[in-house]
Amino acid sequence: MNKKWEIYQTNEEKVEKLQEKYKLNRLLSTLLTNRGITEEAEITKFLNPKRSDFYDPFGMPDMEKAAERILKAIKDKEQIIIYGDYDVDGITSVTVLKSFLEERGIQVNVYIPNRLNEGYGLNQNAIKSIAENKTNLIITVDCGITAVKEVEFAKELNMDVVITDHHEPGTEIPNTIAVVDCKRKDNKYQFSELAGVGVAFKLTQALSMKMELPEEAYLKYLDIVCIGTISDIVPLVNENRTIAKLGLKLVKQTKNVGLRCLLASIGYKKIDSNTISFGIAPRVNACGRMGQARKALDLFLTNNIEQARKLTDELNECNVKRQEIEKRISDEAIKMLEDPEEQNAPCIILGKENWHHGVIGIVSSKITDMYSKPSILLCFEDEKAKGSGRSIPGFDLHEALENCNRYIEQFGGHSMAIGITIQKDNFQKFKDDIEEYAKSKNISEIVPEIQVDEKIQLQDISIKDVEELSLLEPFGEGNRVPLFQISGLKISSIRALSEGKHLKLFLKDDNKYIDAIGFNMGNIADKYTIEDKIDIIGGLELNSYNGTEKMQINLKDIRHSI
Repeated sequence: MNKKWEIYQTNEEKVEKLQEKYKLNRLLSTLLTNRGITEEAEITKFLNPKRSDFYDPFGMPDMEKAAERILKAIKDKEQIIIYGDYDVDGITSVTVLKSFLEERGIQVNVYIPNRLNEGYGLNQNAIKSIAENKTNLIITVDCGITAVKEVEFAKELNMDVVITDHHEPGTEIPNTIAVVDCKRKDNKYQFSELAGVGVAFKLTQALSMKMELPEEAYLKYLDIVCIGTISDIVPLVNENRTIAKLGLKLVKQTKNVGLRCLLASIGYKKIDSNTISFGIAPRVNACGRMGQARKALDLFLTNNIEQARKLTDELNECNVKRQEIEKRISDEAIKMLEDPEEQNAPCIILGKENWHHGVIGIVSSKITDMYSKPSILLCFEDEKAKGSGRSIPGFDLHEALENCNRYIEQFGGHSMAIGITIQKDNFQKFKDDIEEYAKSKNISEIVPEIQVDEKIQLQDISIKDVEELSLLEPFGEGNRVPLFQISGLKISSIRALSEGKHLKLFLKDDNKYIDAIGFNMGNIADKYTIEDKIDIIGGLELNSYNGTEKMQINLKDIRHSI
């Protein structure tokens, strides 16, 4: 599907002021202006955040109560358990809080639910087993905000619960000692988009202040907090940017034995947000998807180098297995989509036996990207069909399920991503309902958009300009990689790489040449030939090879020049 290229209407006057006042190059000044960062305090905080930029943790809802209850448990030597989640955010949240408490000499237990047979969040069977271990206090991280019934059950078993979470609350907040979540309606904290690990980090900050510990007591974990924050795809602005920017500095010199081993095994030359998003996160998440999240947690908690190496190998094996399963499901889904009836449907609803519901969400995301349509993929297990869905901007998938709930047993998520369970026998009826709803919303008229920061000419861009773009890192949600449009380039060579998966181009603009790589764009290689003139959108990168540094373009879209 053709995409609409939307180019920012840059305020040239503001760009010139930034250039003159802060001695920045034009490209960087343009990007800051486009992001609305034009005041001195904003620019300083954005480009060079400091530890003093962290807000007072006691501004968060119930933080005072949470800290006091935990301090009481410490004083009275109560049995404490941290209840987390199986994804990167959950694993890093547990790592930070457990490490902080144990460094204070306080032994705490951990519970991570198994994704495959327990699912997300608190559940009564887990709470029952926790109670049998004579636990007095449950501290949740990255979960708990909707666990109204589960919290009541814990109280019946004489356990207190402190909730720390970052997800949206339901109509009712659990009735417990403390619910620390900035998504609460009564929140007055300056920033409401922290990841779960960010909330756990703020709890350690609050406890440090109460215990009159030095800042180092909680800041030392910023490498782990940074990994969870970037991996959870929360907006990398405000306090999240401070976490990510300062945290990446610690990741580069991390003292965490497990993280050091994992980084070494990945082999990234440069440690940045890409290293986290495409190197660390998939490996940690793979363990959770395979029902082995504890391995990732043990890796981050160990101080034994041999154990760290063994666990690193196991994480990499999990990731390879996940990739194999993902490829099989993806191939089968694409084969099913060769059916003309499926191709003409307004959205993609597929189901099959032997699909792995821990991996199916990644495939749904790829299918949605490939076909620019919302997708829901379901795996048939006995009488149930469980799966995940992903959407496109302009179509609220969560709202769609609310309006087509006749055959749904359970679902959750948000506008762009959902998890769902239905009866297998109701698959076709559910599919018909969703397709009818999508038609009523004129989904076929939604054209995907790419936001372009600026039109540029290769002649005007130097390696130094591209180097300075790194000041905008780390990139992620809310602070995406800058994209540029370059028109009238001539193709000098073109080929598909990695068995047709990726696209490699060598492009010419007058007397200047540049490489371009289009990941997962190999399928369009036969639509272009040498000497074709093209317009492209992509990010500017530096590629080091044999000691030489060259510019290259990371392609996002391409079309013939008019």
